[in-house]
Amino acid sequence: MEVEANGLQDSLESNEIEKRKVGLMRARVESADPSSKDLDDFMIRRFLRARDLDIDKASALLLKYLGWRRAFIPNGYISASEIPNELAQNKLFMQGFVVYSLEKICASMPGGEEKFISIADIEGWGYTNSDIRAYLAALSILQDCYPERLGKLFLVHVPYVFMTAWKVVYPFIDSKTKKKIIFVENKNIKSTLLGDIDENQLPDVYGGKLPLVPIQDS
Repeated sequence: MEVEANGLQDSLESNEIEKRKVGLMRARVESADPSSKDLDDFMIRRFLRARDLDIDKASALLLKYLGWRRAFIPNGYISASEIPNELAQNKLFMQGFVVYSLEKICASMPGGEEKFISIADIEGWGYTNSDIRAYLAALSILQDCYPERLGKLFLVHVPYVFMTAWKVVYPFIDSKTKKKIIFVENKNIKSTLLGDIDENQLPDVYGGKLPLVPIQDS
Protein backbone atom coordinates (compact mmCIF):
# COMPACT_ATOMS: atom_id res chain seq x y z
CA MET A 1 0.00 0.00 0.00
CA GLU A 2 2.86 2.36 0.81
CA VAL A 3 4.38 1.76 -2.62
CA GLU A 4 1.04 2.55 -4.29
CA ALA A 5 0.66 5.71 -2.21
CA ASN A 6 4.14 6.86 -3.16
CA GLY A 7 3.40 6.17 -6.81
CA LEU A 8 0.21 8.20 -6.64
CA GLN A 9 2.01 11.06 -4.93
CA ASP A 10 4.74 11.05 -7.59
CA SER A 11 2.08 11.09 -10.31
CA LEU A 12 0.27 14.03 -8.73
CA GLU A 13 3.51 15.97 -8.34
CA SER A 14 4.44 15.20 -11.94
CA ASN A 15 1.06 16.44 -13.15
CA GLU A 16 1.45 19.65 -11.17
CA ILE A 17 4.92 20.26 -12.60
CA GLU A 18 3.62 19.62 -16.10
CA LYS A 19 0.62 21.90 -15.57
CA ARG A 20 2.85 24.71 -14.31
CA LYS A 21 5.20 24.34 -17.25
CA VAL A 22 2.31 24.40 -19.71
CA GLY A 23 1.32 27.78 -18.27
CA LEU A 24 4.86 29.12 -18.48
CA MET A 25 5.27 27.86 -22.01
CA ARG A 26 1.95 29.35 -23.09
CA ALA A 27 3.00 32.78 -21.84
CA ARG A 28 6.33 32.56 -23.63
CA VAL A 29 4.88 31.39 -26.94
CA GLU A 30 2.03 33.91 -26.89
CA SER A 31 4.48 36.77 -26.36
CA ALA A 32 6.35 35.68 -29.49
CA ASP A 33 3.31 34.73 -31.56
CA PRO A 34 -0.08 36.09 -30.43
CA SER A 35 -1.91 33.71 -32.77
CA SER A 36 -1.02 30.89 -30.37
CA LYS A 37 -3.55 32.13 -27.81
CA ASP A 38 -6.17 29.89 -29.43
CA LEU A 39 -4.16 26.71 -28.79
CA ASP A 40 -5.51 24.43 -26.09
CA ASP A 41 -3.42 23.10 -23.22
CA PHE A 42 -3.38 19.60 -24.71
CA MET A 43 -1.50 20.80 -27.76
CA ILE A 44 1.01 22.78 -25.74
CA ARG A 45 1.50 19.77 -23.50
CA ARG A 46 2.24 17.50 -26.48
CA PHE A 47 5.03 19.79 -27.66
CA LEU A 48 6.30 20.06 -24.09
CA ARG A 49 6.38 16.29 -23.65
CA ALA A 50 8.10 15.88 -27.01
CA ARG A 51 11.02 17.86 -25.59
CA ASP A 52 11.04 16.20 -22.17
CA LEU A 53 9.38 19.20 -20.48
CA ASP A 54 12.17 21.56 -21.57
CA ILE A 55 10.30 24.85 -21.98
CA ASP A 56 12.96 26.48 -24.15
CA LYS A 57 13.15 23.61 -26.63
CA ALA A 58 9.40 22.99 -26.64
CA SER A 59 8.61 26.67 -27.20
CA ALA A 60 11.06 26.83 -30.10
CA LEU A 61 9.48 23.73 -31.64
CA LEU A 62 5.95 25.09 -31.27
CA LEU A 63 6.85 28.48 -32.73
CA LYS A 64 8.50 26.75 -35.68
CA TYR A 65 5.34 24.68 -36.15
CA LEU A 66 3.10 27.75 -36.13
CA GLY A 67 5.23 29.37 -38.83
CA TRP A 68 5.22 26.17 -40.87
CA ARG A 69 1.45 25.85 -40.61
CA ARG A 70 0.85 29.39 -41.84
CA ALA A 71 3.06 28.74 -44.85
CA PHE A 72 2.04 25.16 -45.65
CA ILE A 73 -1.63 25.19 -44.62
CA PRO A 74 -2.69 28.85 -45.06
CA ASN A 75 -6.38 27.92 -45.22
CA GLY A 76 -6.20 25.88 -42.04
CA TYR A 77 -6.65 22.57 -43.87
CA ILE A 78 -5.67 20.73 -47.05
CA SER A 79 -8.55 19.66 -49.26
CA ALA A 80 -8.52 16.60 -51.50
CA SER A 81 -8.73 18.93 -54.51
CA GLU A 82 -5.28 20.31 -53.64
CA ILE A 83 -3.52 16.95 -53.94
CA PRO A 84 -5.38 15.04 -56.69
CA ASN A 85 -2.25 13.43 -58.15
CA GLU A 86 -0.98 12.18 -54.80
CA LEU A 87 -4.38 10.70 -53.97
CA ALA A 88 -4.73 9.08 -57.39
CA GLN A 89 -1.31 7.45 -57.11
CA ASN A 90 -1.50 6.77 -53.35
CA LYS A 91 1.82 8.56 -52.90
CA LEU A 92 1.93 8.30 -49.15
CA PHE A 93 5.23 10.11 -48.72
CA MET A 94 4.43 13.23 -50.74
CA GLN A 95 4.37 16.06 -48.20
CA GLY A 96 0.89 17.25 -49.14
CA PHE A 97 -0.50 13.76 -48.74
CA VAL A 98 1.25 13.28 -45.40
CA VAL A 99 -0.20 16.49 -43.97
CA TYR A 100 -3.62 15.79 -45.47
CA SER A 101 -3.64 12.33 -43.88
CA LEU A 102 -2.45 13.49 -40.47
CA GLU A 103 -4.99 16.31 -40.41
CA LYS A 104 -7.80 13.88 -41.29
CA ILE A 105 -6.68 11.43 -38.61
CA CYS A 106 -6.38 14.04 -35.86
CA ALA A 107 -9.71 15.64 -36.78
CA SER A 108 -11.51 12.28 -36.56
CA MET A 109 -10.13 11.32 -33.15
CA PRO A 110 -12.69 11.24 -30.30
CA GLY A 111 -12.47 13.91 -27.63
CA GLY A 112 -9.85 13.11 -25.03
CA GLU A 113 -7.86 10.92 -27.41
CA GLU A 114 -4.50 12.37 -28.39
CA LYS A 115 -2.67 9.47 -30.02
CA PHE A 116 -3.41 7.24 -32.98
CA ILE A 117 -2.21 3.83 -34.13
CA SER A 118 -1.12 3.47 -37.74
CA ILE A 119 -0.45 0.50 -40.01
CA ALA A 120 2.10 0.96 -42.78
CA ASP A 121 1.81 -1.77 -45.40
CA ILE A 122 5.14 -1.97 -47.25
CA GLU A 123 4.09 -4.71 -49.66
CA GLY A 124 5.36 -4.02 -53.18
CA TRP A 125 8.09 -1.67 -52.01
CA GLY A 126 11.17 -1.56 -54.23
CA TYR A 127 14.08 0.64 -55.20
CA THR A 128 12.16 2.00 -58.20
CA ASN A 129 9.52 3.59 -55.95
CA SER A 130 11.90 4.57 -53.16
CA ASP A 131 12.53 8.22 -52.30
CA ILE A 132 14.68 8.62 -49.19
CA ARG A 133 14.34 12.41 -49.16
CA ALA A 134 10.56 12.09 -49.20
CA TYR A 135 10.71 9.61 -46.31
CA LEU A 136 12.86 11.99 -44.27
CA ALA A 137 10.52 14.91 -45.05
CA ALA A 138 7.52 12.86 -43.93
CA LEU A 139 9.36 11.84 -40.77
CA SER A 140 10.22 15.45 -40.01
CA ILE A 141 6.58 16.51 -40.39
CA LEU A 142 5.38 13.75 -38.07
CA GLN A 143 7.98 14.41 -35.37
CA ASP A 144 8.17 18.21 -35.48
CA CYS A 145 4.63 19.23 -36.45
CA TYR A 146 2.55 16.47 -34.88
CA PRO A 147 4.61 15.49 -31.81
CA GLU A 148 3.17 12.98 -29.37
CA ARG A 149 0.37 12.09 -31.79
CA LEU A 150 1.71 8.71 -32.85
CA GLY A 151 0.87 5.93 -30.42
CA LYS A 152 2.27 3.01 -32.40
CA LEU A 153 3.25 2.36 -36.00
CA PHE A 154 2.99 -1.22 -37.20
CA LEU A 155 5.01 -2.08 -40.32
CA VAL A 156 3.53 -5.07 -42.16
CA HIS A 157 4.44 -7.05 -45.29
CA VAL A 158 7.96 -5.66 -45.10
CA PRO A 159 10.20 -6.96 -47.92
CA TYR A 160 13.81 -7.68 -47.10
CA VAL A 161 15.09 -5.03 -49.53
CA PHE A 162 13.26 -2.36 -47.52
CA MET A 163 15.80 -2.74 -44.74
CA THR A 164 18.42 -1.00 -46.87
CA ALA A 165 16.33 2.18 -46.90
CA TRP A 166 15.41 1.66 -43.24
CA LYS A 167 19.08 1.76 -42.24
CA VAL A 168 19.38 5.17 -43.90
CA VAL A 169 16.25 6.60 -42.28
CA TYR A 170 16.65 5.06 -38.81
CA PRO A 171 19.32 7.48 -37.47
CA PHE A 172 16.95 10.40 -38.12
CA ILE A 173 14.15 8.94 -35.99
CA ASP A 174 14.07 10.34 -32.47
CA SER A 175 14.30 7.95 -29.53
CA LYS A 176 10.64 8.38 -28.53
CA THR A 177 9.41 7.52 -32.03
CA LYS A 178 11.75 4.54 -32.39
CA LYS A 179 10.06 2.87 -29.43
CA LYS A 180 6.68 3.16 -31.17
CA ILE A 181 7.66 1.43 -34.42
CA ILE A 182 6.96 -2.30 -34.59
CA PHE A 183 7.91 -4.69 -37.39
CA VAL A 184 5.30 -7.43 -37.67
CA GLU A 185 5.99 -10.90 -39.04
CA ASN A 186 3.58 -11.94 -41.79
CA LYS A 187 2.39 -14.97 -39.83
CA ASN A 188 1.54 -12.83 -36.80
CA ILE A 189 -0.16 -9.84 -38.43
CA LYS A 190 -3.71 -10.47 -37.20
CA SER A 191 -2.79 -11.50 -33.66
CA THR A 192 -0.31 -8.65 -33.23
CA LEU A 193 -2.65 -5.95 -34.51
CA LEU A 194 -5.59 -7.22 -32.46
CA GLY A 195 -3.44 -6.78 -29.38
CA ASP A 196 -3.81 -3.01 -29.78
CA ILE A 197 -6.68 -2.49 -32.22
CA ASP A 198 -10.29 -3.49 -31.66
CA GLU A 199 -11.54 -6.00 -34.22
CA ASN A 200 -14.25 -3.56 -35.31
CA GLN A 201 -11.59 -0.93 -36.02
CA LEU A 202 -9.09 -3.22 -37.75
CA PRO A 203 -9.31 -3.29 -41.57
CA ASP A 204 -10.67 -6.54 -42.96
CA VAL A 205 -7.53 -7.10 -45.06
CA TYR A 206 -5.68 -7.67 -41.77
CA GLY A 207 -8.29 -9.92 -40.21
CA GLY A 208 -10.60 -7.31 -38.72
CA LYS A 209 -14.17 -6.29 -39.52
CA LEU A 210 -13.68 -2.76 -40.85
CA PRO A 211 -13.91 -2.33 -44.63
CA LEU A 212 -10.77 -0.67 -45.95
CA VAL A 213 -11.50 2.63 -47.70
CA PRO A 214 -9.21 5.37 -49.09
CA ILE A 215 -8.51 8.06 -46.51
CA GLN A 216 -10.15 10.72 -48.69
CA ASP A 217 -13.40 8.74 -48.47
CA SER A 218 -13.22 8.19 -44.71
